[in-house]
Amino acid sequence: MLRYGRTPVVHGVDVALRPGTVTALLGPNGSGKSTVLRALARLHPLSGGEVRLQDQADGGPRERSTALLSPMELARAMTLFTQTRSSPQGLAVREVVAFGRHPHRRRFAGLSPADRAAIDHAMALTGITALADRGVGELSGGEMQRVWLASCLAQDTGIVLLDEPTNHLDLRYQIETLDLVRDLAELHGTAVGIVLHDLDHAARIADQVLLLCRGEVHAAGGAAEVLTSEHLTAVYEIPVDVVQEPGTGRLRIDARGRHARREQPGRDAAHTGDRSGDPALSAAAARA
Repeated sequence: MLRYGRTPVVHGVDVALRPGTVTALLGPNGSGKSTVLRALARLHPLSGGEVRLQDQADGGPRERSTALLSPMELARAMTLFTQTRSSPQGLAVREVVAFGRHPHRRRFAGLSPADRAAIDHAMALTGITALADRGVGELSGGEMQRVWLASCLAQDTGIVLLDEPTNHLDLRYQIETLDLVRDLAELHGTAVGIVLHDLDHAARIADQVLLLCRGEVHAAGGAAEVLTSEHLTAVYEIPVDVVQEPGTGRLRIDARGRHARREQPGRDAAHTGDRSGDPALSAAAARA
């Protein structure tokens, strides 16, 4: 159970992040998605239950409660990308990405060749190599988003937790970030937990889905099992259509509003015809 003050906000949630798998946490605002993610990273206290980490030791596989790990041990096991980081001033992009190497460095030690290689690799993955020597104060919000993502990847952990990593990104970098998430799972065997608002994004990359509603699990399982019209309509309280594309099998998700676009013969022709008499367009032309 998770609380804010004395108020329970999430309860009865059981989630497993497995190597090579992308698990998406979905649900309306206030459903508890980000709270669960923060609890996994030990940034939100548990009122009940526990978070357990399975990894490899010299003697073979082991399982431990994350409550028993030191901060450095936890940081070498998992990284969390959040939406609430402030931009440090007076630093270059490369220096901010280097923050991710802190758990791997000895106290007062400089960057090792392995550190520098991890930093360069993370910047290449996120498309910010050309920004390496620029000050972070010169960057746009979307560019800064990618810098923080690179810092997380430079941490080089087996578990990556991402809280809405496509926010503030233009279309190209949204898709490249989603592709990167799939690459982390498929090529590197990373266990990925990701909070998303865009259901099409979840359908594109998720293996498993945890669908939350009012702090409880509404549905959990494979993406095709959970991302159904029935489940999504019930949780989001708006009609949602889910169609599987023939051939690719990809899910297309469309929420139906009151003003769904309709074909209107006669009026649609105005989009390509002469609209010089249109009052709005005439006014705009007069101001240009």
